[in-house]
Amino acid sequence: MAKSAKPARSATSAKPARPHGEAARLSRGFGWLAVLGVILVLAGLVGLVYTGVATLTSMLLFGWLLLIGGAVGLLHAVQARDSSFFWLGVVVAALNIAAGVVILRTPEAAAEALTMFAALLFLTGGVFRLVGSLVVRGPQFGWTLVQGAFGLLLGILVLASWPSSSQYAIGTFFSLGLLFDGLGLIATGYGGRRIVGMVSGQLAGEEAARKAEEEGPRGTEPSAAKPVQPE
Repeated sequence: MAKSAKPARSATSAKPARPHGEAARLSRGFGWLAVLGVILVLAGLVGLVYTGVATLTSMLLFGWLLLIGGAVGLLHAVQARDSSFFWLGVVVAALNIAAGVVILRTPEAAAEALTMFAALLFLTGGVFRLVGSLVVRGPQFGWTLVQGAFGLLLGILVLASWPSSSQYAIGTFFSLGLLFDGLGLIATGYGGRRIVGMVSGQLAGEEAARKAEEEGPRGTEPSAAKPVQPE
């Protein structure tokens, strides 16, 4: 009976090893997520200092993304040439390739055009938010009004100094995007590691309590009753 009880005890002790391994793996994953966030924050800060370099870098990245995306789309269209969307895929891929080549050859002119487009978006978005907040007057009236005014003001400022604003506007937006994305990843990684630590600690406490309950009755087993000798 003692030999048959040992394997059952080892099996029960081997089961909790998997949750601890999963918790350690999750913790490492959240740690790498926080490290990536730190790298993005540093890149965003450097980009805010050197906005001209950030603008040129963002345009080159955008051009290469369009070029690679167009090449992949063209390959998929050729593979699906028997479908009814073949020519649509070819046209979209060709436009992406052409736009990528133009941006890579003239990144400064592309930055000017993209800055103008962004300023017009800010202007139209700000006007629509202002008009919508004044007409509807919903529960978020004040916040929508501030957003509309900020977008309108930003569009006017960018257009007022265009085309010189194209040297820093795209780089500033790109760097701010990297900065806020990095902060979000840092918060996610830190919060995830904290939650995993709390859950693993709770599981460890429950495991210790279960072991104490299992070992308690064994330690307090009554000893064999001595035979009563007749007087």
